[in-house]
Amino acid sequence: MKRDDGMFSMHVAYLVNQYPKVSHSFIRREIQAVERQGVTVTRFSVRGWQDQLVDADDLRERDKTRYILQGGVFPLLISLLASALTTPGKFLDALVLALHMGRRAEKPWPYHLVYLAEACHLVPWLKEGDVQLIHAHFGTNAAEVAMLANVLCGIPYSMTIHGSEEFDKPEYIGLKEKIAGAAFVVAISSYCRSQVLRWTESAQWPKVNVVHCGLEPNFYDVPAQAPPQHPRLVCVGRLCEQKGQLLLIEAAASLVRQGIDFELVLAGDGEMRPDVEAAIAKHGLSRHVHITGWISGDQVRDEILAARALVISSFAEGLPVVVMEAMALRRPVLATLITGIPELVVSGENGWLFLAGSMEELAAAMIRCLETSLEDLSTMGEKARKRVLVRHDIDTEAIKLVSLFHGVISPQAQMGKMA
Repeated sequence: MKRDDGMFSMHVAYLVNQYPKVSHSFIRREIQAVERQGVTVTRFSVRGWQDQLVDADDLRERDKTRYILQGGVFPLLISLLASALTTPGKFLDALVLALHMGRRAEKPWPYHLVYLAEACHLVPWLKEGDVQLIHAHFGTNAAEVAMLANVLCGIPYSMTIHGSEEFDKPEYIGLKEKIAGAAFVVAISSYCRSQVLRWTESAQWPKVNVVHCGLEPNFYDVPAQAPPQHPRLVCVGRLCEQKGQLLLIEAAASLVRQGIDFELVLAGDGEMRPDVEAAIAKHGLSRHVHITGWISGDQVRDEILAARALVISSFAEGLPVVVMEAMALRRPVLATLITGIPELVVSGENGWLFLAGSMEELAAAMIRCLETSLEDLSTMGEKARKRVLVRHDIDTEAIKLVSLFHGVISPQAQMGKMA
């Protein structure tokens, strides 16, 4: 169906394993930007309706989202049975695929039967909304549900792959099969695309496209603020193994032993908070290191602006959105030399890169930052802002994504018109 501007109207379902989520604000921004392009978006999530949320935008998104598991197991069983009785051929095909995905998988085959039941439960919702494309974020569980739903009802699916989780276990989450079945695949960085290409046949390479995560002006469009006199650094992110905060605590302890004055704020929360707190106590860093817990997007912005720089000590990443946020707010970034981070952070120009896993290099980078004059930090911050705004504007990236949607959906509309 064509709109007044000649474009085809589009209805896309976004499917995420857990939405909204404090650490996944980039998905919310993408959905809203896609909607500004005139696309109708329906949100579906497997779980997440009871998660702790602190951002008003996330709370509003939760009200717009339908949750597959919210009704419990019984509705899934009813949907599974209904699908088997009404479309037995398609159900059998999906069952065979689910069992295939359970071979050599990270999780045993009963989990994949659950994914099949989730897909059976999702399909009627897709049909009643006349959804034309399912777009999954992350190449894990949600992508498998989308793939199985495609077999059950024929609605094509696409997915955005972020890393690093998908690349830790590509063979065990059936990444190759998911890519092969997808209408197209989005990678969030050039590095991410290179890893996707590793795990698929070369014939599939043209369907893998780079679309960056983006920033909205209402986050970064604030008056420039000079770096503070106080020697303060901030690390924003979930407290978990892959973020490397325990190594950051060791580096902080090294700075204290060298007599360097500083404050380090860990903005976030997570499963490793007790371990991080124990490390702070072990090294006697309570005067230097503070944990905020989960905070809103506005509070993240305030924490970044109150610091001289952002520090990221991650062992594994995709391309952290907070790196983009800090750069857009004119703050240099200290980050590990991994994955897509060097596509944004240029060492010595808009931040400092150091080898992952090296406490000594991390500590040295922190010292270089703290010893850099405020004037030079301001210059680096301006360069950081210029670089990120060229590459990560949310509406520019949404246009790219909608163009990919259009390439899948408009041929369907043409075929429907001919029929």
